[in-house]
Amino acid sequence: MDASVALILAQDGITNGAIYALLSLALVLVFAVTRVIFIPQGEFVAYGALSMAAIHAGLLPPTMWLVVTLGIAVALVECVAALREGAAARLPLIVARNAMLPAVAAIAVHFLPLKSLAYPLQAAIALLFVVPLGPQIYRLAFQPVAEASVLLLLIVSVAVHFVLLGLGLYFFGAEGGRTPAFTDGGFDLGPTYIQFQTLWIVGIAALLIAGLALFFERSIYGKALRATAINRTGARLMGISADLAGKLSFTLAALVGAFSGILVAPITTIYYDTGFLVGLKGFVGAIIGGLVSYPLAAAGAILVGLIESYSSFYASAYKEVIVFTLIIPVLLWRSLTTHHVDEEH
Repeated sequence: MDASVALILAQDGITNGAIYALLSLALVLVFAVTRVIFIPQGEFVAYGALSMAAIHAGLLPPTMWLVVTLGIAVALVECVAALREGAAARLPLIVARNAMLPAVAAIAVHFLPLKSLAYPLQAAIALLFVVPLGPQIYRLAFQPVAEASVLLLLIVSVAVHFVLLGLGLYFFGAEGGRTPAFTDGGFDLGPTYIQFQTLWIVGIAALLIAGLALFFERSIYGKALRATAINRTGARLMGISADLAGKLSFTLAALVGAFSGILVAPITTIYYDTGFLVGLKGFVGAIIGGLVSYPLAAAGAILVGLIESYSSFYASAYKEVIVFTLIIPVLLWRSLTTHHVDEEH
């Protein structure tokens, strides 16, 4: 391997690692706030990419109907809960926010010339009909069992993954989707060629990570999420709603996943089940960070991307095995250095 090949592989590894880093941060956030190991994180990647591909082709994003359907289901559940609490006055607001708002958005998008819209507007519409799935899924699947054990939450997470995987096949079919590059071409930098698309992906990923950091440091909702992640019981005693924190963390996870899908769609063909493998590699990065450290999770994800890239050169048939084998020494080291604490404590 000469220097030019090594730099090309490093470029590819950093590009993939930036996507994995975003997913790792989302997984750490969801686990820290809700104790949910969010297996379906990769499905948001596939949904975001394939919705973007559908919009670019001038078609309505199939996830639009899923958002509307789940919105109606959430409205029914919330209405029943409000009636049990004797808060019938909240019913119109619940119906308008959860059922009518997605329906109105779907009707408005139906009349837009999707194919001729600018790329940023297409991306915004794709996010509009993927991101709401996060809080909707939390309300229907996880909020009713929010106080259950981590094992039960993991079982629910696996069940949600298979449901979303099947719906992805139903909505998008077995054919993959791909979108054109944000910017074609590139430039020479020493012995290697840097693609503009790589700079877009790394730059947008860095900006998104910086935005999340500012959100947690500066905004009241970010501080509430940090408090819930540190001490759920203490945050609840201080008036921070655990349900609101859960919905917000799932919203951010869906936003990160869908945005990652839009970023990765121009460089590879995405299928309905592609997101699972991408999400697992982000999970490896999150495991390296112990599911608690954001910087370590991001660094671990970059490491995963680089190892995957160089493994594809030296042993392409075993690159997935090599990547996932990274978990073993990390788990072994943590099992030897971490004392077990009962969940109740």
